[in-house]
Amino acid sequence: MKITAAVTGVGAYVPEYVLTNQELETLVDTTDEWITTRTGIKERRILKGENQGTSVMAIKAVQQLLEKTGTKAEDIDLLICSTTTPDLVFPATANIVSAAVGTTKAFSFDMQAACSGFLFALATGAQYIQTGTYRKVVVVGADKMSSIIDYTDRANCIIFGDGAGAVLLEPNTDGYGVLDQVLRSDGTGEQYLHQKAGGSRRPPSAETVANREHYVYQEGATVFKFAVTNMANVAAQVMERNHLTHDDVAWLVPHQANKRIIDATANRMGVGPEKVMLNIQRYGNTTNGTIPLCLADYESQLRKGDNLVLAAFGGGFTWGSVYLKWAYDPKPDPQNA
Repeated sequence: MKITAAVTGVGAYVPEYVLTNQELETLVDTTDEWITTRTGIKERRILKGENQGTSVMAIKAVQQLLEKTGTKAEDIDLLICSTTTPDLVFPATANIVSAAVGTTKAFSFDMQAACSGFLFALATGAQYIQTGTYRKVVVVGADKMSSIIDYTDRANCIIFGDGAGAVLLEPNTDGYGVLDQVLRSDGTGEQYLHQKAGGSRRPPSAETVANREHYVYQEGATVFKFAVTNMANVAAQVMERNHLTHDDVAWLVPHQANKRIIDATANRMGVGPEKVMLNIQRYGNTTNGTIPLCLADYESQLRKGDNLVLAAFGGGFTWGSVYLKWAYDPKPDPQNA
């Protein structure tokens, strides 16, 4: 009997502070109309305060996940945190999250694949379930992108926000869960999207700080072209490999980088806008947080047996698509019970 890794619950967290397009108009030479037309973003959330790292949001997302699913923290076997903005160089942010939520039995580690990280982590976590090694795996995607964004750079500061989302993976023998994935990377994309300093190649120094080298650097036009092509290609490939037509797909769950990239992927798959999860207008690009935040926002609309195609593209370059069959119907909201 084949074991698959089913998503049995989702959790999410976004900070309270809302950075609107109107506020950005006071920081850089831009307009609400310009931002909305080119990206689809109206506002994004920002984590404020001293000593507030990515783990703060990841912890809250995981705590909500455990509470919603009625799962004891000590029953979790593995926790993977996909993030591009870890709290520290070491230890792993996953270790910090595990300690805070009480997953005393689990081992934990970080995964870094830029905006594709959550998909890479989801596929990795699924393997531990499918092999029968573990029974409860948490995958959390979280980023405090505001920590590496230059708010004098009008091309990049309009795009990114902060947020976190988490899923619980458990064994399933009825054909639900992660059924296929196509994951890719091409290191020649480094030159187009990277952070110049802060790693071992160019450790922090007075010079690197003065030269503003600790922020996201992006050649937008090139990245956009690669993203449109590759994200659409892998989504279409996953459909073809699993003999899915556009009618079979209930939802496209795309990385929320740019609405034009999302539209191009949907068009390639032949799915209409009514089947596309979209929350970029509220959160912007939260990097590893986008896909699990979509699942959390749309959880009440998902039905057991729905075919979901997840797709992402990120720095590296990295990109991928996952075919996921949803495992449960909406659960009643305890607040409304």
